[in-house]
Amino acid sequence: MGHALAATPDPTPRANAALAADCQTCNGWGSVLTCGGRHELCPECQSRGDQGRTDSSNAARGE
Repeated sequence: MGHALAATPDPTPRANAALAADCQTCNGWGSVLTCGGRHELCPECQSRGDQGRTDSSNAARGE
């Protein structure tokens, strides 16, 4: 009997690429590394706009 592996959540946050495009803090990546080595959304460009959605699908839909 086979056992399926449990999906592990992706630890990297999903940034909105449209918001990150001209950001000098994250250089357009939308995320930054903390002193502890964790990826976090960029506080400069990702805190604007729709807080509920942080993936690039907003840009594709023109939001």
